[in-house]
Amino acid sequence: TSCLHNRHFLNLPDASGYVGFANLPNQVHRKSVKKGFEFTLMVVGESGLGKSTLINSLFLTDLYPERYIPGAAEKIERTVQIEASTVEIEERGVKLRLTVVDTPGYGDAINSQDCFKTIIQYIDNQFERYLHDESGLNRRHIVDNRVHCCFYFISPFGHGLTPLDVEFMKAIHSKVNIVPVIAKADTLTLKERDRLKRRILDEIAEHGIKIYQLPDADSDEDEEFKEQTRVLKASIPFAVIGSNQLIEVKGKKIRGRLYPWGVVEVENPEHNDFLKLRTMLVTHMQDLQEVTQDLHYENFRSERLKKAGRAVDEDVMDKDQILLQKELEKNIPLNAQMQFRNIKSFEHSDYSYLHNSRKF
Repeated sequence: TSCLHNRHFLNLPDASGYVGFANLPNQVHRKSVKKGFEFTLMVVGESGLGKSTLINSLFLTDLYPERYIPGAAEKIERTVQIEASTVEIEERGVKLRLTVVDTPGYGDAINSQDCFKTIIQYIDNQFERYLHDESGLNRRHIVDNRVHCCFYFISPFGHGLTPLDVEFMKAIHSKVNIVPVIAKADTLTLKERDRLKRRILDEIAEHGIKIYQLPDADSDEDEEFKEQTRVLKASIPFAVIGSNQLIEVKGKKIRGRLYPWGVVEVENPEHNDFLKLRTMLVTHMQDLQEVTQDLHYENFRSERLKKAGRAVDEDVMDKDQILLQKELEKNIPLNAQMQFRNIKSFEHSDYSYLHNSRKF
């Protein structure tokens, strides 16, 4: 009776030799879908490179409905600001809490030497907050605001990376996953685009900058996914365009940019790498979070613990020194202590005699 009851409970024709843990992935999936996902994307680059437009194009939302664009006079002494916008996106029952961190003012001032310190401080502050919450009593509902990915926008009008590009990426590559993006790629011919990509990759390697490396496809993955991974790796840095305008082309509404000579389609892989960038972000979102947790956050956490350990060690050393001095005083023989006190008393009386004799 017990065996029949178990078979009915498991809803299996034959429960012999079946434990049931093969259903664990479904449990994890249901729990993850119910909880939802969190992802924080930072966008950094000079003004006018189309960062806001690209983000709106990527997630089909309007994160910046009333964006104020300062004039040239305001930018002279302008400092970098941090603007975090959070939006809840739901697709086929899966919820994503997306936070986009924008950095208006980056590279705008005449002296941009320290313009990225505010950005680094923001990244460290999110690590610090997560460490504090993780070390607290209530760890069930920790909000993860750590920066999981940084789209760094490179101007298409130069001949590669600028000194500011190099210094900024070197300053943050150990803190966040950097994905280099060539903005406004429709200003480049195909040959110019390929040449600029090679130049940027050469300079990244020359300066020892660590950008996000897509993981290799597992051997048991299908050939289509392996080919997709190979194409995505070959496309870095991604040359993209963005547009929020719908244009009718051959009876179909598409997002693109209308020029006198024709239309540049945002989602056409022959025109730019927009689809590849979106595919990379969506298919490797989990890996970006894992690299943030296992590499960048762990590095920050170990450094903080080392600093805390050094501070504790110094405090312990001070206490140990005081205790040692007291122990030494306790262990001094009584006659030695009396002699020491007599010497001190004699020195004091001798000083008093000399002082009084001067009065006469």
